[in-house]
Formats: sequence, C-alpha cells, structure tokens
Amino acid sequence: MNMTADPAIAADVAAVARIDAVPTILQAVAHTTGLRFVAVARVTDERWTACAVHDHIDFGLEPGSALLLETTLCNEIRLSGQPLAISQASTDPAFASHPAPRLYGFESYISVPIVCQGDRFFGTLCALDREPAKLDDPKLLTTLQLFAQLIAMQLDAQESLEWSDEELRAALEMARLRERFIAVLGHDLRNPLQAIDMAAELIQIESQEPAVARNVGHVRRSVRRMVSLIDHLLDFARGRMGGGIPIAAGADYNLAAELEHVVQEARLVHPKRVIEASLAVDTPIGCDAPRIGQLLDNLLANAMRHGVTDQPVHVDARCNGKVLELSVHNGGVTIPPDKLAQLFEPFTRTLADPPGPGLGLGLYIASEIAKSHHGTLIATSTEAEGTRFVFTMKARPARA
Repeated sequence: MNMTADPAIAADVAAVARIDAVPTILQAVAHTTGLRFVAVARVTDERWTACAVHDHIDFGLEPGSALLLETTLCNEIRLSGQPLAISQASTDPAFASHPAPRLYGFESYISVPIVCQGDRFFGTLCALDREPAKLDDPKLLTTLQLFAQLIAMQLDAQESLEWSDEELRAALEMARLRERFIAVLGHDLRNPLQAIDMAAELIQIESQEPAVARNVGHVRRSVRRMVSLIDHLLDFARGRMGGGIPIAAGADYNLAAELEHVVQEARLVHPKRVIEASLAVDTPIGCDAPRIGQLLDNLLANAMRHGVTDQPVHVDARCNGKVLELSVHNGGVTIPPDKLAQLFEPFTRTLADPPGPGLGLGLYIASEIAKSHHGTLIATSTEAEGTRFVFTMKARPARA
C-alpha cells in the first residue's frame, strides 16, 4: 500500500472530498449492510485508490491510499460493470481461492460501480468486513447503486462547473487582451495621424493650386474621420476595461453652445438633410459638455444613417432646473423589438444593416456617456412615431 502520486488521481480524490454528502453516504452504507469498512474508490487499470473512507475495523486505509488493482476484487467490477456481493468468501465457490480475501483478511464484501456521464467508469462504492454478513438481499444492492449514482451525479456536476469556470476565465482573459490591444493600437495611431494632418494643413496654406487644396481637403477629412474612429475605439476600451468613460463634470455654462455647435456641424456634413433643433438649456449644469456633445453627435449620426432622407430630424434639449432631457427623433424607419434591446451593445451592426462607415460603437459610447453622468439613454421605435432616443440626467448644481 502507498499514497498516490498521480496528479489526476489526486484531483479525483479531492473532487470526492468536496462532496458534502459522501460521509453521510458512507455511514448509511455501513448501517444498511452491517459492514464496518466502507470506501469510495477511484479505480484505474492499474490502481485502486481510496477517495473517502469510513473505517471501524482499523483496516489502515485513508484517502489517497493506493493498492495494486490485481490484489483487489474491484478489477472484476471494472471489467464487467456489474455489482458484486460476497456474504462469506471462505465458503464461496467462486472466491474461496481468490487471493484478495486472504491477503486483506475479509469475509464479507459488496461493491457497486460508480459510472459518470458518458459511461465513464470512475470507480466503486465498496464495503467489507472480517466477519461474514448476509448480503444476498437484492434491495441492498439497489440501495448501494442509488448511492453510487448520487456520487456520480455530484462528480459530473463538479466537472461541468469546472469546465464552465475555465471557459469563462479564458473568455474574460481574451476580452481583456483584446481591449488592451484596442487601447494600445488606438493610442499609437493618433500620433502619425496628427503628423499627417499638420503636414496637410501646411500644404493647404502654402499651395495656390485649387486642385491641390481640394485634394488636401479630402485628406484632412479622411484624417478627421480616422481620428473619430480611433476616439471611439479608445472610449470603447475605457468603458470595457472598467471605470466607464471618464468625464470632467464642472460648472458648464456653455452646454447649449456645445449642442448648437454639434447641430451646425451635422448640417454642414449633411447639407441635404433637414435638422430642426430646439435647445432650451440656459441653466448652469454640472456636466461634461464636450461629452454630452459627443453623445448628441453619435445620436445624430445614427439618425442620419438610418432615418429616411425626406423627413426632418428633430433635436430637443430642455432643462427645468431639476432634469436635463435631450432627445433625437427621426421618422420613417422602425427598429424591430428584438434589435431594439441590443442597440446599445458594442459592434451590433449586422449584415442586414445598410453599408456605411463606422464600427457600430456610436450608440454604445453614447450609453456609456449617459452612465458616466448617472443618467439614462433609452430608445423607442414605432411605425407611427418613428424612432426616438432620449437622454435624461439629474441637473446637478454646477461646480467651479
């Protein structure tokens, strides 16, 4: 007899030890059979290893103790998959000459297989005693088989939970690596883009050729577009890596001006579209005005991309001293309920969406900005009313 050194077997011993019901099961088997040694054993093609032990005859085994399989009777159970019961080994025709009873000095023995999910043979629930015992009652074997099934179910549940935990850890680690990569990539791309924009600006200033100025204008617009995409990636990484999108909430008297600037930019970018704006915000509010402007810009970009061109987009902002409400409404397109629930998830654009620029992060970032201001951003969409996004936040006192 020796202690197991196999890490896999040691893990199985530990798994049985984590099943709270096993000590009670062993006591119940001892009480039911009258046998004074009961064990849960891990049985391989070479070893019999005790996983849990109830010993009232000083048999000398403890969890982790290992025996050569050929010296035990459990090899028969492993090969046949059938239970075995011996009331008195010394007079049993089949086992009177078997070396195991003489080697370990027992007369009575009973064992049932423990079979886990997928017909994987784990081991046995077994009991023995130095004295003979009446073990030929079929109900006895049925009881032990039920106990063995209970142990197998608990082992299967543990294994499933461990796999789920491992998959979750792997998924979380992959997500962290992806988001760090996005953050580093976005940061490293900003410097060369700024250099390109500065060089293009110098060329635009110095050149007198209209064609050069026109082409440089295209370059600078593309650079600004790329910078916007990078900003979205950086905001996404900040939001997903913890802490949310950072804001600088101070005494902002120019929120209305910020919102008006966003609306005017949208009108310049989309000269054929009608944007009707009502901006009634003349109360100082503790907020990050550029971030609120970014929220509005993302909502307007979404409305321009998905709204119909022959209907105006409405922007309304008002503050009654207690609550700031900012809404963007466009008509003509109804968002299905199943997609409405996923609007604020990142990268939610699908093949069904019309082709267009962007990464599918605009609404996600808008919702994160709303959360950073302890506000809410909700969307409603019906055939009669069109689609409306409403951002609300408490109008906190402005700070210096």
